[in-house]
Amino acid sequence: MNSLRFTGRFQTIMIIGIALLGYLAGPQTAAAETLKTLVDSSGQTVNIRQPSNRIISLYSAHTENLCSLGAADQLVGIAGGDDYPPAVTGKQSFSYREDPEKFIAAGPDLVLVRPMIERSYPEFINKLRQAGITVVSLQPNTIEEMFTYWRHLGLLTGREQQAEEMIDTFTARLSRVQDSLKNIPTAQRPKVYFESVHGKMKTFAPESIGAYVLEQAGGINLATDAEQVRETNIASYGKERLLSRGEEIDIYLAQQGRMNPVDKNIIRNEPGFQAIKAVREDRIHLIEEALVSRPTLRILDGIEQLNGIFFPLPDKG
Repeated sequence: MNSLRFTGRFQTIMIIGIALLGYLAGPQTAAAETLKTLVDSSGQTVNIRQPSNRIISLYSAHTENLCSLGAADQLVGIAGGDDYPPAVTGKQSFSYREDPEKFIAAGPDLVLVRPMIERSYPEFINKLRQAGITVVSLQPNTIEEMFTYWRHLGLLTGREQQAEEMIDTFTARLSRVQDSLKNIPTAQRPKVYFESVHGKMKTFAPESIGAYVLEQAGGINLATDAEQVRETNIASYGKERLLSRGEEIDIYLAQQGRMNPVDKNIIRNEPGFQAIKAVREDRIHLIEEALVSRPTLRILDGIEQLNGIFFPLPDKG
C-alpha cells in the first residue's frame, strides 16, 4: 500500500514538473519562433520581434515603398522635401543634420536611413542607438537587391505578404514590356548614353537600377565600361571618353531632378557636345529622376516611358 501511495505521489509530482517546465519554456519557444532577422546594407544584423509602428524615414524611396506596402499609418516622420505619395502630406519632417533629441522626443521605434547617412553622420546614428532606437540602413543597387529590400521593409512592418505582392506586380508589368520587344532585333535598338550627373560627366553603373531601366526598355547601354563610384548607382565616364564615342550615340538620355538639375539647353550648349550624333540630331531626352534611380514601383513607369521614346508609335497622320 505504501508503495502504491509513493508511486502515485511520484507520478503527480512528475506531471506537475513537466507542466511547469512547459509553462516556463513556452514563452521562450514562442519568442524564438517569432524572432526574425535581416542584415542591412551596413552589414548590421537586425533582430525583429514585432512590427515597427512608429517609423521615421530619412530616404524618399523608403517613404514611398512603405506607402506601397500599406504602411503609411506607421510613419510618424519623413525626410524634409518628401512629398510623394500624397499619403505623406502633413507628416512631421526630420533631417539627419538636426539634433538627435528631436528624433528621440518623437518616440520612434525605427529610423530608416541609407548608407550615405550612416557613413557621413556616425555620431548622429550612434546617439539614436544609444537611446534605444533601432536604426536600419537600406539601399539596393541592383534589381535583385531591390526585391530583397522590399522584403526587408515587409519584415520590419509586418507586411511580408504585401512585399511579395509588390514583386508580383513588378514582374507582371515588366513582362508586358518584354513581350513588346521580342520581335525587335538588337540591330534595330537604339544605342543610348544615360547621363546621371551632367557636371561631373557621370553615368549609371552597369549593374545599377538606372542601367537596368534603360536595358529593359529596349535600349543598348553604351556605357557598360563605366567605373562604379563606391557602392552606388553612379559611375564615372568622363567627357573625353564620351566624346570619343559620340558618333555611336543614337539617343542622349539624362535623368532630371535634384541630383541632376539639367535641361536640354545645358546639354546642347556643353562645349564639345556637337561631336555627339544624338545632340546634333536633337535626340536628347530627359526623364524624371524618381522614375529611374529610386528603387520603387515607379521605375516601371520609367521603363514604359523609355520604351515609348526608343520605339515611338508610327504617326497616324
